[in-house]
Amino acid sequence: MQNLVMQDVVMRDLVNPQQDWAAAWTAAPQSPSTGFTPNWSQQGFSHQSVRQIVRVTHAGDEIRVRLSNAYGTAPLRITGATVARGAGGAAVEPGTVGRLTFGGARSAEIPAYGRIASDAVRLPLGRGEPVAVTLYFAGTTGPATFHAQGFTDSYRAEGDRLDAVSGDAFTERTESWYYLAGVDVAGGAPGPGAVVLFGDSVTDGFGSTPGADRRWSDALAERVEGPVLNAGIGGNLVLNDSSWYGERGTARFARDVLDQPGVATAVVLQGLNDIGFSEAHAQGHDRPTFHPAPVVSARELIAGHRELIRQARARGVRVVGATLLPLKGSDHWGPHAARVSDEVNDWIRTSGEYDAYVDFDKALAAKSDPDRLASEYDSGDALHPNDAGYARMARELARVL
Repeated sequence: MQNLVMQDVVMRDLVNPQQDWAAAWTAAPQSPSTGFTPNWSQQGFSHQSVRQIVRVTHAGDEIRVRLSNAYGTAPLRITGATVARGAGGAAVEPGTVGRLTFGGARSAEIPAYGRIASDAVRLPLGRGEPVAVTLYFAGTTGPATFHAQGFTDSYRAEGDRLDAVSGDAFTERTESWYYLAGVDVAGGAPGPGAVVLFGDSVTDGFGSTPGADRRWSDALAERVEGPVLNAGIGGNLVLNDSSWYGERGTARFARDVLDQPGVATAVVLQGLNDIGFSEAHAQGHDRPTFHPAPVVSARELIAGHRELIRQARARGVRVVGATLLPLKGSDHWGPHAARVSDEVNDWIRTSGEYDAYVDFDKALAAKSDPDRLASEYDSGDALHPNDAGYARMARELARVL
């Protein structure tokens, strides 16, 4: 059924040969879970409107929205949806609200485990402009497919607020995104294809300033010409599925990276959780977030990276490997993690299997101790960069793109 839904979307695009969609924003879907901060994924929505604000990384004259029910066990009924330019908080610019349709209809039903794209609506947007996507659910959704760590506010209001310009009715907020998997644009100036950043919490932006768009994907978008898309999931693993942190990287790579309209380059930064969860568990950090926690060898992790390379090459996508960041002093650090991270990083640098590589390990390391994040780049947990660290990562990657 999922393939049928997407086939219908593609067929509608072919009716208008002028439509050449480019992904301008994305978030990787996750199954409903508790998360690190309060969210609405497990309770879902009923007779409520949800307004979500995202920044597009490509200009265009028309827009469409991609919605995902990837982890829904029943059909999802979207009563209505609108887009508008954001005006700060939950407010939108007057005169910019446009009604979204799906195959010409104002409402849509997404089958269990399915996804859908809206029809095109005219909304001229510049690169970096905020877009407000508002969804209204007249019925009860049940648990919601979402992206846990958005690090920016989403808003909820009672009743149908699709056309509301003021944000006053949207009195509730969380830092997650719901059902929203992508925003595409058309009609802009041609340019290079999209760069998709694939990884875990470092790519997701943990440690950056919430609400300030300071992830390394944001910093990179200020340095390169084409779209930059963030396909990170905090806690994600290359080799194992997690009830908290999404499907394993090798399983979700095609959906979250290769299926993005206009993707040209994938950047892989992943593996710290595969080698770090077992260390955290051994140190007595027996939290549900650190499961599954098998002891993973360098050989196994490299095999996972090779599978990602294979998938990218099969789709004609350039793939860049990123060395794992220093992690000494964090709850992921220990003798095994230290050894495996060194072995994996040496392979990324020297094997030539990636089309190119970027060396975050060396760029962000402390001068006095190469196994530790430099203090000026450390968000405070010895594992995740701060805003300055993410900006440095963007500078390093821009040199090899």
